[in-house]
Amino acid sequence: MGTLIKSTADQIKQYCARIGADPLLVQGAGGNASWKDGNTLWVKASGTWLADAEKKDIFVPVDLPHLRGALELGDFSVTPKVHGKSALRPSIETLLHALMPQRVVVHLHAIEALAYLVREDFEADFGSLLDASTAWAVVDYLKPGAALAAEINAALIRNPTANVIFLKNHGVVVGGDDVAEVNHLVGKLTQALKTRPAAIRHASRPTCAPPAHLAGQYRQVADPEIHQLALNPDLFYRLGTDWALYPDHVVFLGSKAHTYRSWNDFNDQKNIFSDQPELVFIHGEGVFAKKSFNKAKQVQLRCYLDVMTRQNTHSPLRVLSDTQIAELLNWDAEQYRINLAKEEAQNGLLVRAERQVKNFIACVLASQTQIIEMITSQVEMIA
Repeated sequence: MGTLIKSTADQIKQYCARIGADPLLVQGAGGNASWKDGNTLWVKASGTWLADAEKKDIFVPVDLPHLRGALELGDFSVTPKVHGKSALRPSIETLLHALMPQRVVVHLHAIEALAYLVREDFEADFGSLLDASTAWAVVDYLKPGAALAAEINAALIRNPTANVIFLKNHGVVVGGDDVAEVNHLVGKLTQALKTRPAAIRHASRPTCAPPAHLAGQYRQVADPEIHQLALNPDLFYRLGTDWALYPDHVVFLGSKAHTYRSWNDFNDQKNIFSDQPELVFIHGEGVFAKKSFNKAKQVQLRCYLDVMTRQNTHSPLRVLSDTQIAELLNWDAEQYRINLAKEEAQNGLLVRAERQVKNFIACVLASQTQIIEMITSQVEMIA
């Protein structure tokens, strides 16, 4: 790569690391980014985190003419060709990056946009909230991949100047000639769509720990604000009606929320499941999870809270159908992302365990040294 391209790549990685650390824009492995360098499309790898853009190699080089040639022929099931050798897979949504004509493209699950995109009637609001200088289009919810790419292609044919594509029940795609333009558009959109969230009692904590016989299995979710999902009656009710709102939520947190009126209710129902739920909401007490509830899942749960606290209490939301949920949960590409998240969590546990073992050995060696020094001192005194 020449100096100019290196500079562009570095700018994009720096920008991705910054927005990847902002949970109102990106949650865990969600979202992706790309830039076009001649015949190469550099796109984020599936399952990687934008927050790691400056620390890890998270971008994969893909053959851009091959993709565009297939897309022009209407082949939206084309498999991206990776340049060179890489153990990583290109993003599930690589095709939408190839379809966008702009050089730099980001796809975000920005909370301020997502809070609107799950509503039934948001398009009327956008007409008044977004200024005329923003060229935007909206596409219906479709499973990420070929179906969504075909719909985005149709939207771009209808509105070829669009540099912002809103995806119902999913997120937003923003394109620009450079990082500065993309950053400006993202900032303008999030400001225009900003909704003041309902007040959260920051001091609230669950009133009770799990019962003694479950204490070794469940623990309180660490984020104190998450417990409002069980402590706030309106939010608790909507767990049952408005849970499956967008893909990443379903992929990482499942098709339904496991809600219970009390721990006794949980005990009465637990025999219904072959395995006890990983995440449970106990009305009036809090939100509890097993140790396997990793960081990737924690950030998705926080995303859900952030979206729900931006809704009017009785506003109708559009949830994914059973068919749409099944498409996501039985999809190999999403299983790949889930497995990567599990591996990351397991690696983190191994690193911590290794550190603990090293500390223990160091303590033992230090103790042995002290004992030897004491014995030597006593021998010298006797001598």
